[in-house]
Amino acid sequence: MEGLFLPLLLMLVVAIPLVMGTRKQKKAMAQQQELQSSLAEGDRVMTTSGLYATVADASDDSTIDLEIAEGVVTTWLRQAVRERINPVADEDTADADDDSTDGTGGTDSADGATRASTDGDSEQVASSVEQGKK
Repeated sequence: MEGLFLPLLLMLVVAIPLVMGTRKQKKAMAQQQELQSSLAEGDRVMTTSGLYATVADASDDSTIDLEIAEGVVTTWLRQAVRERINPVADEDTADADDDSTDGTGGTDSADGATRASTDGDSEQVASSVEQGKK
């Protein structure tokens, strides 16, 4: 009996993570299939290749038409859709732009310092190139 305990324990140590990993993978696949079947016209999506588009037609079971630019519609397999993207409201970006200024019409000091150092570096490079030509 004691001779079977160690092999049984080792099998459990190996089997439990495998079973748990399989369950997690099945759950992720079910979520992905639910997403792909619930796509509707007008949804913003990202494909597995990183392309952002708007769903133009989702009436076919295996393919989906995506509008990647105004008037440019391409046909993709539904499995190529990776995730649904929530569109960012224009008001949120306007508020973010207002927060980035210090009230004087300029930028925050950190942004200004970064720009100044970048401009200074480009001037130094330009002057060293000119000196090299002489």
